[in-house]
Amino acid sequence: MLVRSLKVEYAVRPLGTDSDRPRFSWIVEAPGYGAVQTAYQVRVGSWNSGKVSSSRCFGIEYDGPALEPRTRYSWSVRVWDGEDHETEWAAEEWFETGLLGEGFSDAQWIGGDVDSAPLLRRSFSVDGVVRSARLYASGLGYADLRVNGQAVTDAVLDPGFTDYGRTVLYVTHDVTSLLQTGENAVGAELGRGFFGMNTPNVWRWHTAPWTAEPRLIARLVIEYDDGRVAEVVTDPSWRITGGPTLSDSLYTGETYDARRALPGWDTAGFDDSSWTAATVVEAPAGRLRAQEHEPIRVIDAVNAVALDEVRPGVWIADFGRTTAGWVRLGVTAPAGTTISLTYGETVADSNVVAVNGHVEGDRIQRDEYLAAGNGFEEWEPRFSYKGFRYVQIESPSKPDVQLRVVHSDVRSVTTFESTEPAYEQLEQAMRRTVLSNLHGIPTDTPFYEKNGWTGDAQVGAPTMLATLDLARFFTKWLGDIRDSQAESGQLPVIVPTNGWGFTELSPATEWPTVYPVLLHELHRAYGDERLLRDHWDSLTRYLAWELDRVSDGLSVSVLGDWLPPGYGDGPAPEDRRLTGTAYLYRALLVTAEIGDLIGESHEYRKAAAELADGLNQAFLDREAGGYRSADDPDYRQTSNVVPLAFGIVPEELTKRVAANLAADVEARGFHLNTGCLGVGLLLPVLTSYGYGDAATKVALQRSYPSWGYWFDLGADTMWEMWEANSRSRNHYFQGTVVQWLLENVAGLRNVGSGWERIVVRPDARGETTSASIRTETIRGRVTVAWRRMSRVFTLDVHVPVGMTASVHVPSESAGDVSAVPQSSAGEPAYEDGFTIYTVGAGIWSFTSRTA
Repeated sequence: MLVRSLKVEYAVRPLGTDSDRPRFSWIVEAPGYGAVQTAYQVRVGSWNSGKVSSSRCFGIEYDGPALEPRTRYSWSVRVWDGEDHETEWAAEEWFETGLLGEGFSDAQWIGGDVDSAPLLRRSFSVDGVVRSARLYASGLGYADLRVNGQAVTDAVLDPGFTDYGRTVLYVTHDVTSLLQTGENAVGAELGRGFFGMNTPNVWRWHTAPWTAEPRLIARLVIEYDDGRVAEVVTDPSWRITGGPTLSDSLYTGETYDARRALPGWDTAGFDDSSWTAATVVEAPAGRLRAQEHEPIRVIDAVNAVALDEVRPGVWIADFGRTTAGWVRLGVTAPAGTTISLTYGETVADSNVVAVNGHVEGDRIQRDEYLAAGNGFEEWEPRFSYKGFRYVQIESPSKPDVQLRVVHSDVRSVTTFESTEPAYEQLEQAMRRTVLSNLHGIPTDTPFYEKNGWTGDAQVGAPTMLATLDLARFFTKWLGDIRDSQAESGQLPVIVPTNGWGFTELSPATEWPTVYPVLLHELHRAYGDERLLRDHWDSLTRYLAWELDRVSDGLSVSVLGDWLPPGYGDGPAPEDRRLTGTAYLYRALLVTAEIGDLIGESHEYRKAAAELADGLNQAFLDREAGGYRSADDPDYRQTSNVVPLAFGIVPEELTKRVAANLAADVEARGFHLNTGCLGVGLLLPVLTSYGYGDAATKVALQRSYPSWGYWFDLGADTMWEMWEANSRSRNHYFQGTVVQWLLENVAGLRNVGSGWERIVVRPDARGETTSASIRTETIRGRVTVAWRRMSRVFTLDVHVPVGMTASVHVPSESAGDVSAVPQSSAGEPAYEDGFTIYTVGAGIWSFTSRTA
């Protein structure tokens, strides 16, 4: 066996963790069949765990002497197989602790009264051979940190957004290579972000309790080869001035006056005598802790597919893709000339549309660059991002523009392929949409809100986790959820929040019940039990608040199935207690599972059963075999698919309710009428009850309402609304059909803790002759690939060490299926048209002659 992919807290070589008991993980690979890990031994510095009998290869906590702050530790692991043979020690890796309990020492928060984005700097000397230098810093809202004229990181929009009254993130930077003998300089330009938001908006970010002018805290620790340690910290010895960024706002964009640029301001020897002394300012109330989720980065650079002059001096660039980020501008213009860039997802009447009724004023997503007049000039914004496909540039000469794709730098873990092009188009559009909405938090749209709507993440989380490595990203956001909790236990509909969302569009049970659901999904994906324990108290407080407001056996909700076809202002006129109660029911069952896993007592299953009874009494028409509320004259697919998906329908009625659901889909010409809650459940439920053909027709539909309808209108991402005039064109909550592609078309389903067990069951094979999925899991790579020629069906499955697979091969009988290697596959079972093998690690091939 071979041990590889060593990680600490889900990261390779993390620089600056504040965990005092960091967790280790690795992947075991082995040839042959049925390989297992039976024991492991971890060593960290001078400590080692000894041989531990366990098959676990993740979540292994450090249990040695207390870790020192600002210290690098080397570590390795070896494992034993089923015959008690040990592997070699894996190649050593390392992790480095952050400040831990030591904090920022004598560093103070500094700022000052300036007329633009502040520039802060400090000169210092280096008088020896530097062994190591670390810059620990938090600049709010964002900090562009520099040492000797060089950026200290390629991260942007850093540090991450939080509820600054509860948590403030700092970042660790290795600046060893940037220092030089003699005089040096460290500097920062600060942006507003949400912390210093001064653009009036409906969510009141501009009046948040923690809103303040930009500020910085930093601690530079220099360790010399001779053992000396020197520090440079933020204090009144720093100098400050207003820089060339005249204004910056996440909603309105940035204005940059290149005539005010100060070349060399961040280098040694710069004359800052005209600058003023920095002022010590009030520290944010939130606790400083290390940022451990992935930073936001410029991920890609894309040239325009078209750049047209629509009228004299006005150009529109089309980048051929809808995304989030900004453009880099290149221009030649006289000094003082203003070049404006307006970003939008659509064009109307030869103008890029940039309208946002939630933000005050008519300047939306517009950058302005005032030229220095020094020939060809280049610039790109640093403190705001936009959602767009098109950019309108007002310039006296033809500009040079390049798209900079910007989002959290999370790792893609899944590849999906199919001979049906529409399936690949769906998957790729959803992937682009999700990535466009990852900026330290999961947002709802990069154009309009940039808010962390909990309902969007609730419906999107399974698809998001199936395609991307979001262990660190969602761990951070779960902390944001906990930070947002009111004393009563209530959670808001957006996270982070400044207080908005507790009464506005609330209570909406289907939204904040993301809390237990996301915890459960992370445990399913990563086997993370510590996360469950850390959040148990907050989770139970939240559910106590939800249960306390149950009335007549039902949970009241004001949002419901948001934006079904024909309802562009919200939900259909159904009684929203139906979905509200169903989502609370699921949240209670999920929390019951969590409680069982970590050994906490509870009565959530009893409470869930009472809710199911209340929902069925209020909304189930037993005679008709369906769910409907008196408020809604139409048959509502979501009202029926949600109870089926969550297991609320009485067993004797499930087939009938499912049949009526399928009949409604067919009666509508194989169209859906679901909003964001029902869209991701409809096709899996139809397929599970034997209506896979109907599900396939819905997925491949090209007329309104459908995904194909969007694509035929030129969409390359998922839209907020089914209608052609959808407000947002980069909104993932209607794109969760992709989960059906991965689980039912490709046929891979994770059904155990940390991918311990999988089901391979491609039961939606209509209209395509092959499909495949390759996924990097916490235990290693899983591959499923099937193809069909006439009635011959082949299915190849790669199962990594530590995983068990239940492989369902379509056939008329078990005797029609052969397995390679047959000797290791065991005896199959047969059920509902599938021959079922249970296999362990290995590369398996199955052939059916009667698929």
